[in-house]
Amino acid sequence: MGHKFDEKNMHKLDNPKRRELLPPDEILKGIGLGPGMIMADIGCGIGYFTLPAARLAGKEGKIIALDLSEEMLAVLKEKLALENIDNVDVIKNEENKLPLEDNSVDIGFLCHVMHEAENRSVFLKEVKRIIKPGGKIVIIEWEKKETESGPPLEHRISREEMQKLLKEAGFRDISLTSINGVFYLIQGKYDS
Repeated sequence: MGHKFDEKNMHKLDNPKRRELLPPDEILKGIGLGPGMIMADIGCGIGYFTLPAARLAGKEGKIIALDLSEEMLAVLKEKLALENIDNVDVIKNEENKLPLEDNSVDIGFLCHVMHEAENRSVFLKEVKRIIKPGGKIVIIEWEKKETESGPPLEHRISREEMQKLLKEAGFRDISLTSINGVFYLIQGKYDS
């Protein structure tokens, strides 16, 4: 069973310490997000990655911001309006049902979402469904070790387990990167 993030703690989703440990622009550029691309920010929360992704994708691109929480999506909508960003679609979704067409995004992006999934295999198959052939999945998760913050250790997913889950879901060319010793980024390509 996954560990769900408490909406009352949404202030923790954007603060100076998090920006230092998890720099959004640097990470998004590192995964190859650029002008004209379409990225699904699955579990977008209050838009920590959504807003910088929208700027990188530019007017020709699109970011689809998905979350289970109406409250967090409302905060994101306010931010988008304040910054006059109009290349983001904000959509409420159900856990294993993403309301998007098959093969519709270049990147399926999930930051701190997988450890919350009730059925990780089913969830990954649903994410794969929306990724275009030649596209990729990018997952950021907590290292499976004690850290100053984050979910309980027993809810974290080890790098090895995440690699196995991605392989079983049909992703290939899986690569892993450490982010400040606190998180890891894993990505895999999808070919139909």
